[in-house]
Amino acid sequence: MHALPDGEAEISLVVRLPWEDVARLGQEAGRLAAQTGRPVTLDEAVGNRLRSTRPAATHARPAGEQPAAVASGASVASLPRISGTA
Repeated sequence: MHALPDGEAEISLVVRLPWEDVARLGQEAGRLAAQTGRPVTLDEAVGNRLRSTRPAATHARPAGEQPAAVASGASVASLPRISGTA
């Protein structure tokens, strides 16, 4: 892991991908290059793809774990007030 000057961190890893996935990343890089008007590496395409995924997809849950069900009428307003707070 390396700290970057812009405040982000860089992690290097090796991932084995089927050629079909590499081709899709190439297509993603082409789309991104068309949007930005400059050449884009596969690394940039992967980073862009990871940042553009839905937040729910970025955190894995253990197999079988499901989010707690929320009653249809439940809301923050229905929570009890704690005395002494605004």
